[in-house]
Amino acid sequence: ALPNAYFLGFTGTTIDFDDKSTRAIFVEYIHIYDMHAALIDKRVVPIYYESKLVKLGKNEDIFKELDQDVDDITEFEEQRNKDYLKSKWSTIEALVGTESRIETIAKIIVKHFELRQSVMDGKALIVCMSRRICVDLHDAIKKLKPDWYNKENGKGKMKIIMTGSAGDGKEWQEHIRTKNKRREMGELFKVPDSEFRVAIVRDMWLTGFDVPSLNTMYLDKPTRQHNLMQAIARVNRVYKDKQGGIVVDFIGIGDELKKA
Repeated sequence: ALPNAYFLGFTGTTIDFDDKSTRAIFVEYIHIYDMHAALIDKRVVPIYYESKLVKLGKNEDIFKELDQDVDDITEFEEQRNKDYLKSKWSTIEALVGTESRIETIAKIIVKHFELRQSVMDGKALIVCMSRRICVDLHDAIKKLKPDWYNKENGKGKMKIIMTGSAGDGKEWQEHIRTKNKRREMGELFKVPDSEFRVAIVRDMWLTGFDVPSLNTMYLDKPTRQHNLMQAIARVNRVYKDKQGGIVVDFIGIGDELKKA
């Protein structure tokens, strides 16, 4: 109907892949307002990177070989039916989610977050690779800090936010909530002085979810490009005297962060 119409797009995360590209459709940029300009205008706060790599053991070389396909693996994860992707994803998930590694990460998170809280009150988001790792990490932190835990939705310092499936065991049921319940938990997390301080997620709340008081992200999930940029932007919102957000890297996304 309008053969000469122009496409006008607004985005914070342009993409440029072989099979899809923002500029291939919209052509040249009309205007760029980047992170540096936003920092100068004080529309966002700086994001600081902190490396606390927890090794994957003897099989770390396998992880590096598989990492080249990490976009496909993490984008579709458990929901993709192609055997080769499921196999690669399962291999990485097993390396990342060993019991000893999860226990180490739990100790680091507890110590780091309590130190953060002593300096600046705020909230934290823990990003894991799978729902299984979310539950295991939750339980490991619970052993260290039993006072963080409460089974009731509106109580407790720490919660897992995740969807459920028919095959989930009974030990996962307390963490699985309806869409409305997850929305209620999201609103509770946004309240700066609510008891709910630490959210553990796989892929929930990583895009389009703004919590200004959120100042710390613990990242233990292979992520890159626009997915990585969208995720870390959760901690750069302006809030009171917040000087910046911190991304604590357990898995080694430093190089990908520079590229992104």
